Amino acid sequence: MRGYLKSRFHPPKAVGPPQVARRGGQLAPPQVAEGSWPPGRWPKGVGPTAGGAGGRRELAPPQVAQVAGGYNGFLLSESQRDRLTVVLVHPRNPLNIGAAARALANFGFAHLSVVSPFEPHWREAKSAVGAPDQLQNAIATESLAEAIAQSTLVLGTGTLTHRKPEQPVVELPDLAPRVVAELASGGRVALVFGPEKHGLTCEDLSYCHLLVEIPTDPRQPSMNLGQAVAVCLYELAVRATPSQSAPLPEGPGPTSAHLDLLAAVIEQSMHAAGYSPLSMQPANRHDLRLMLRRLSLNPHDLRRILGLFRRILWRLRPKPQPPPDSV
Repeated sequence: MRGYLKSRFHPPKAVGPPQVARRGGQLAPPQVAEGSWPPGRWPKGVGPTAGGAGGRRELAPPQVAQVAGGYNGFLLSESQRDRLTVVLVHPRNPLNIGAAARALANFGFAHLSVVSPFEPHWREAKSAVGAPDQLQNAIATESLAEAIAQSTLVLGTGTLTHRKPEQPVVELPDLAPRVVAELASGGRVALVFGPEKHGLTCEDLSYCHLLVEIPTDPRQPSMNLGQAVAVCLYELAVRATPSQSAPLPEGPGPTSAHLDLLAAVIEQSMHAAGYSPLSMQPANRHDLRLMLRRLSLNPHDLRRILGLFRRILWRLRPKPQPPPDSV
C-alpha cells in the first residue's frame, strides 16, 4: 500500500524542457524531450546522444538563428528614424504614454511629442520599460500645430468606423512607402495619435495630410493607445522599402508651420474682402487647412502664393487717411 501511494500521489518527475531534474543534490542542465525535433534535425549539442552515454556535458537549448541582413535589415536608417516624431494628442493615462515610449524604443525611434497631457506627472510612467530616454526627452506642447510645426508630412491615425474622412486615406500596409518616400526626400514626418476616449477630432485631422486607417473589428473599433503606436511602428519596420511605382519627390514639401502661415494670410484676405460672415470663419479656417494640404505644394509655389495674397491683402486694407488740416 505504501508503494502504491508513493507511485499514485508522487509520480516520478519527467525529464523534459519544462523540468529541471536534480542529480546528486545539484541542478542538472535541462534536457530536450525526444520527438520534439524532426529526425536528423537536432541542433548541435542537443539530442539523445549528446555527451555520449552517461555523459554529463551540458545540453545547449535550441538557438534562434541570426541571419545577417535579416529582420534588422528592414529597419529605417538612423538618419531617417531621427526625422520621424510620434505625437500623442491629449493623452489621459500616463501608462499609455509610457507604453508608447516603449514602442518607440522597440523599433529604434527616439522622438516623442505630447500635446497637452491630462496628467501632469506623465514622465513618471512605470510602463516605459527600457525607454527612459524617449520618455524623459519627450517634448510637451500646448497645441498640435506647435508639435508638428517642422513636419513636412503629417499622418493622422484612426478608424473609419464612425468617421467620414476629409483627406486621403492610407491603409496601414501602405503606410511605410509613403513615409520612406518623404524621408528619402529630406522631409520630416509626424505620426499623430488621438486621445484614448475618442481619437483625433476633425479639428486635429485638419492639420494632417493623410489619414492612416488601422483596421479593427467594427464591434470593437477602439484600440489601446500604446498598442496602436506599436502596430504602426512595426509596419514601418518591416515594410520600410520605397514603392517601385511611385517616383520619389524632388525635395521635401513645405513645413506645417509654413502652410499655417499661408492659411492665416489667405484668411485675413478673405476677411478684408468680406468673403463670409464672422460666424463662418472657424469652418473656413478648417476647410482652408485641409485644402492647402491636399494641394501638395512645393516650397517655391507656397512662397509665390504667399506673396500674391500678401499683395492682395495690402490692397484690400484701408489706407490711413492724412490728418485734416487744422483751422
